[in-house]
Amino acid sequence: MKLLKFFLIGLYFGIVLIKSEVISWFRIQEMFHFQAFHMYGILGSAVLIGAVSVALIRKFGPKEVGGAPINYTGKPFNKIGNITGGTIFGLGWALTGACPGPLYALLGAGYASVIVAIISALLGALTYGYLRPRLPH
Repeated sequence: MKLLKFFLIGLYFGIVLIKSEVISWFRIQEMFHFQAFHMYGILGSAVLIGAVSVALIRKFGPKEVGGAPINYTGKPFNKIGNITGGTIFGLGWALTGACPGPLYALLGAGYASVIVAIISALLGALTYGYLRPRLPH
């Protein structure tokens, strides 16, 4: 019963992704071709909401679901890793027209072909997990 609220929030979020056309291949292609502001506006809004949320969490100090305090720790910038990883992520996003976040919303909306992207994302995560000890961090 505890997790029901998280399921409902996820369901609502999936509906918002679909209705705002964030999962639309055409909208994503417009963004990568600099033809429309739609996706940049949504991404910019998400960054703004995230920044405000972090500021509020730091100010009021709410706890995690389990009761532990929420802590933010910085991560060092790794030039090779960040640039390479970002490039691979961006290429995958541009080629498939799907960011990893809304893949399941696409599947829920009935786009069965997204299964290929989901499997590819999982294989990429497994590959990273296997290669992680050998990668520069």
